[in-house]
Amino acid sequence: MVDYSRWDHIEVSDDEDDTHPNIDTPSLFKWRHEARVKRMEELEEEKRRILQDVIDVQKEKAEIKKRIEDKDGKLNELEKKLFEIELKEKAALEKQEELRKREKQQPLNVDTISKDSWSKTLINKPVARNNKELSDEERQELYTRFIEENEKDIKSYGMLSKWDDCKRFLMEKPVLCCEEASNYLAIWCLNLEMEGKSDLVKHIAKQVISMQYILELAKQLDRDPRSCISTFFTKIQMADQEYIDAFNNELEAFKQRIKDRAKIKLEEAMKEVEEEERQARLGPGGLDPLEVVETLPPELKACFDERDTEKLKQVLANMSEEDANYHMKRCIQSGLWVLPADEERRTDEQEENVENTYGEIEKAEEATESK
Repeated sequence: MVDYSRWDHIEVSDDEDDTHPNIDTPSLFKWRHEARVKRMEELEEEKRRILQDVIDVQKEKAEIKKRIEDKDGKLNELEKKLFEIELKEKAALEKQEELRKREKQQPLNVDTISKDSWSKTLINKPVARNNKELSDEERQELYTRFIEENEKDIKSYGMLSKWDDCKRFLMEKPVLCCEEASNYLAIWCLNLEMEGKSDLVKHIAKQVISMQYILELAKQLDRDPRSCISTFFTKIQMADQEYIDAFNNELEAFKQRIKDRAKIKLEEAMKEVEEEERQARLGPGGLDPLEVVETLPPELKACFDERDTEKLKQVLANMSEEDANYHMKRCIQSGLWVLPADEERRTDEQEENVENTYGEIEKAEEATESK
């Protein structure tokens, strides 16, 4: 059975014709219509304002709870602040509920009685790219070209904060609603985190998750992501607490992933820098002077630290010939000790003579065995 009671309360002043003969009926109807439209606009503006108050206070509440969990500040003060925020949240929700009841009691009129229950935007779907058939080079080329053409707009979107501004911007530039833009924003967050700009990361991360929510909504509805822009922002602004909590949880998880990944990337970068510095330090024999000096006996190391040549000679004289030769050879190979050119030449000749001597001994032994 159909319930027709909702039609009992309809404002149809535009169609009334029982006005006084001395009154200009068209002007009266026009004035009534303009007054009604203004009341409707004021009601919509109040709805947006109250909704924004609810979002702001719930965001502040989540931040305080996070600080309590992380023990970031005095617990008593944080709990007191949380209590005050919860009171503000309760008052904001009560205002929102009161407004909904007031809106429900508003009489239907010519501007609302035939309002579309469902509206959708039809956008011609582009031919989908089959990325499975593309090589890595082709994918990278497509991504690079997209970023070159849209980088400025992507960054502009990343810096927005209010839902209405985000919606308006994406509706004007729907081409940004894609995986490439989402990936660029995520990489931007990673780079900013590595630069230590964590506050900016928190701001842009919200835009990343918003974009991912739109893309996921498009997959669920099997629609072009561009046609889901308005749907998502309407849903997030009018969402219940469960949906908002899910969004915030996803946002916090993303920020943590960015923080963890940035830490790993910085450690890898530090290792690369250290290896490059080590390679640059290597002496003529391929040894690292820092590693060699740490392995020297304390008395020998002190000679190099003090740059005392005479003391070095005394220390070497007190060491066994084998130990002295071992340590000095490593010092020369690492560049800690640089031989004069003529001494270096004599050293090379000595090594060559030793090799020749060993060669002659081996030949003599072979001759003896053959006899």
